[in-house]
Amino acid sequence: MTLADVPAVSALEQSLFPVDAWPVQMFFDELAQPETRRYLVAEGPAGIVGYAGLMCIEPIADVQTIAVVPDREGRGIGSTLLTELIDEARRRRAADVLLEVRADNPRAQRLYLRFGFQQIHIRPRYYRDGVDALIMRLPLVPEAATETGGEPPTEGNRP
Repeated sequence: MTLADVPAVSALEQSLFPVDAWPVQMFFDELAQPETRRYLVAEGPAGIVGYAGLMCIEPIADVQTIAVVPDREGRGIGSTLLTELIDEARRRRAADVLLEVRADNPRAQRLYLRFGFQQIHIRPRYYRDGVDALIMRLPLVPEAATETGGEPPTEGNRP
């Protein structure tokens, strides 16, 4: 994602998440922090069809946002974006990737479960409309390595 993408991404954000949409300035603020952030867009013939963002402050990476326009769902765009975020978390040596997902969004929950995320907590009434958030975690470092102070995996020894 570049600064030039923000107006289109913000318009999608307002359309896809009318209750919880980020203000446009938040996207600019996120892009201004490349040392801890990575944002991506997926483009189709008519423009941006998805976007995603990651914050990584070692040892934790957090999926800040991920979205795909409804008429392009089921085509692997969300999976591709999530794969890129997880790869970025590994490059930044994160031990875990965390995310929040709406309790009433089973499609997204299934995507995260397919990637190996596990629900670890619930944040009651997290979203503005009162819906709970499920907190999910994907460990990138084997539990034994974290317990013994081992190093996070590198490109050559991914779990």
